[in-house]
Amino acid sequence: MANRPSFQWQGVNVHTYFPKRGSAPGIHPWLVDMEAKTIRAEAVLRWGMAAKEKGFVPQVVIAHPSWGESLFIKHVWPDTRLGLFYEMFYQAHGQDVHFDPEFSQPELSVDSRLLMKNTVNLIQDSFADAAISPTHWQAATYAPHMRQKITVVHDGIDTQQIRPDPHARLRLADGKSWSANDELVTFVSRNLEPYRGYHVFMRALPALLRLRPHAQVLLVGADGVSYGAKPPGPDSWKQVFINEVRGQISDADWQRVHFLGRLSYPQFLTMLQISRVHVYLTYPFVLSWSLIEAMSSGCAILASDTAPVREVIIEGQTGRLVPFFDSQAWAQAIHTLLDQPDERARMGGLARQHAITHYDLQTVCLPRQLEWVESLAKHQLSQQHAVTGSK
Repeated sequence: MANRPSFQWQGVNVHTYFPKRGSAPGIHPWLVDMEAKTIRAEAVLRWGMAAKEKGFVPQVVIAHPSWGESLFIKHVWPDTRLGLFYEMFYQAHGQDVHFDPEFSQPELSVDSRLLMKNTVNLIQDSFADAAISPTHWQAATYAPHMRQKITVVHDGIDTQQIRPDPHARLRLADGKSWSANDELVTFVSRNLEPYRGYHVFMRALPALLRLRPHAQVLLVGADGVSYGAKPPGPDSWKQVFINEVRGQISDADWQRVHFLGRLSYPQFLTMLQISRVHVYLTYPFVLSWSLIEAMSSGCAILASDTAPVREVIIEGQTGRLVPFFDSQAWAQAIHTLLDQPDERARMGGLARQHAITHYDLQTVCLPRQLEWVESLAKHQLSQQHAVTGSK
């Protein structure tokens, strides 16, 4: 990107900004995040001032405030309407922090650290004109005065592309191949880590593999960390929990556990199409797209009884909810559902219909997103007309 200061993408003019400096060493750890966002904001400020000198004045700016870029936008274009994507407001209680006591670390003041992390969001909310959030639960993490600006619209998925296919077959480069004729249990996370319940799922495997002698378990995800802390030792979270359960699983049973790493998107969708039971766990945190994609694929879903999962998984209809930490309950729930083909088909059908009705990109989410953007633009135009008319 450094050699591409501007380019076109699908008819859109893309301009890039370049920070002049990196973070300084040795500053207070609670200020590291704030400094990084301020550096980005300064770079966007300088780009905006240069663009304004050339006559560029946008009607609307849309930004993710947590990255900091939009912090000084109103200093460049005070009359431009600013819409922000409100993903989640950090709280010390009732969300992901301290949800899992196994990995909670005592700190001097979690509240104070998170206040500093939220500072840029709080500043921008004071001059933002509107906000959008993907789920009602994510919107509800914000303070009441901030919620008044929020419109809840999910990002949306392509339910026409993401659909059931009883004839699908997943083929991997190493020669492994599976279809819907196989008894497949699937688990997906960007990275295999505690925030998405990887440790709980792994702890369910010894009992599950004993209960289901023909089941194949497919786990998709990389070895890094997307959220939360890094593992305490040299091993990845993936390996930490392999080490924990491996001694409880025979060599023959372990051959039925397959770590697929990161799949291409078409392979990922194929895997959902052939899944008999799809397992999704998460802390009370940002909802994964993969859950909605599994619903659109017609998967029979077992999901953790956590927010915001309850917003999309209706117990006994679009899936079943299982207590997050109860590994034995997970093993039993998977075992039970694998023996209920009619129930899997019923819930999978309802899950797909729910995804189409509420989360389809073309018919539901994109029209509402465009309506939100257009309402910002219309308000900006009406303000301009009012000013012109008063002269």
